[in-house]
Amino acid sequence: MSSPSPAVPTAASVPSPATAPATSAPAVSARVGSARAVSSGPTVAELLDFVRRSAEDAALIASLPLDPEGRTWVRLDGPGGSEAWLIGWPPGTGTGWHDHADSVGAFTTASGTLKEHSLAVRLPTDGWKTLELNEGVDRSRELAAGQGRAFGQNHVHEVLNESDSVHAVSVHAYYPPLPRIRRFIRTRAVLRLEQTERPEDWQ
Repeated sequence: MSSPSPAVPTAASVPSPATAPATSAPAVSARVGSARAVSSGPTVAELLDFVRRSAEDAALIASLPLDPEGRTWVRLDGPGGSEAWLIGWPPGTGTGWHDHADSVGAFTTASGTLKEHSLAVRLPTDGWKTLELNEGVDRSRELAAGQGRAFGQNHVHEVLNESDSVHAVSVHAYYPPLPRIRRFIRTRAVLRLEQTERPEDWQ
């Protein structure tokens, strides 16, 4: 869902899945480009290559229905059994803080501009509710059309469209397919676990 709820990620990196996403969308599947399936699954570099090539597919990007009120998304056929999403971001929308559990991933902005805030910290996997963050862990980057990034397991971030007038569209891919998304509330230096979502919550 940078993830559908892409972004999953309100929810995308997929779609909250940014991401699973946060609104309902048509159940459409598309095959984009071609990617080599690897027995052990695609590498992070292969996921990044896939989302970059998909973001350059003008017909694919134009096929996404956009909603002025909430994010929309379409599931894609990712390489090597990965989970992939095409996500539309109305002005002023975002995913909220979340991670992607044990999945690695990548996303690329296809149109508009997205902002990613992330934490340079590895969170405990389970058994905690609040965590005090050290100074200097915050990272921020702006991703204009054609720009993307890859990330490893337990990557904590939020993805936003900060424009007040322009939609953004992005492509996200995760491997293995997202087993869960943990959502967090950030209050200054304190990160609090709010909820854990499973695939049935966004598919």
